[in-house]
Amino acid sequence: MRKIDCGRGGQGPQAPAPFPKPSPPTPYRGLGGEIEGRAGEPRSPGPFLKSPPPAPKWLLEEVRRAKRGRSAEIVTQTGNLLNRLHLPTVCESARCPNRGECFSHHTATFLILGDVCTRGCAFCAVKKGMPLPLKKDEPQRLARAVSDLGLRHVVITSVTRDDLPDGGAAHYARVVGALREHCPGVRVELLAPDFAGSREAVATVLAAGPDILAHNLETAPRLYSLVRRSADYRRSLKVLQQAKELSPQIITKSGLMLGLGEEYAEIDEVLKDLRQVDCDMLTLGQYLSPSLHHVPVARYVNPEEFGGWRRHALALGFKSVAAGALVRSSYKASIFFGDLFRKVVVGGGGFGGRAGSTYKNLPGPPPKKYLFILFG
Repeated sequence: MRKIDCGRGGQGPQAPAPFPKPSPPTPYRGLGGEIEGRAGEPRSPGPFLKSPPPAPKWLLEEVRRAKRGRSAEIVTQTGNLLNRLHLPTVCESARCPNRGECFSHHTATFLILGDVCTRGCAFCAVKKGMPLPLKKDEPQRLARAVSDLGLRHVVITSVTRDDLPDGGAAHYARVVGALREHCPGVRVELLAPDFAGSREAVATVLAAGPDILAHNLETAPRLYSLVRRSADYRRSLKVLQQAKELSPQIITKSGLMLGLGEEYAEIDEVLKDLRQVDCDMLTLGQYLSPSLHHVPVARYVNPEEFGGWRRHALALGFKSVAAGALVRSSYKASIFFGDLFRKVVVGGGGFGGRAGSTYKNLPGPPPKKYLFILFG
């Protein structure tokens, strides 16, 4: 395994045909304004782009459909159960566009360690500030919710807790332990923070026995200082590398948001960095600004480009790839987990498809059946 220089900034060849020319590499530079205030303070609206591009009609319709879900009754029941057990979800805290659809399938991504983050990423809708003390009964309440919902695949994530000595690693382990005790057979996927780069914290989490450990790189390293100022690309990549070193059998996963101003070559470099640390699963989704107080969208990625990146990622060696405008880290997680163990061929370019060996040869649009599965 080569030593990775995560700070190179994604320099490389220009954008490939046949896709449209990407947005300028730094569309917000020189327009003034602060990306984020101190923890808990509101951000100034629109400091990055004078006129963000309008959302395409097809995307607006997908968002509306996903928010509606498929059964209002089931959505209400799921929401009521989570409220009754005082369990926040990232679906609500991060204003995910898929929450209606996921609730209608009795699925949710549980948010542990409280609902206030110690960091202030410019793309995230989760509250920022000084968190409250941990709730010791949270592992048991979460296990009860998983049991009552009849989940077979549960996704757990958290805010970042830089105020805790271990970043919340021991609490993660207690949650996994409660699930193993009260919900035998359930698959456990963790979308963890970077734990401030602590190898010991990663080891603590892995010792509890999760099935998947995910940590999102989110964007290209060049954009970290703009939208993820409190994080570090090299440190985030190291979380995934340490996971494989400590537990070679663990399935690792990461995700990127497209549409923040990244270049094609930068996306390609991030994907290659992930493969160098043997990352198994990948999600690629469209960045959608939660409000006027967050970094705006630089461009909207069309379905054809998402299909091309998905095929390219499979060619690089990722075992499972979900790519599409509304794809998020935990979107239909159980479906993509199953892709690791079986080949599902959908038309000519389904989940088991392969692609050319270079991102310069990205293929055309994915088949319609694939889009149906991807968007529900």
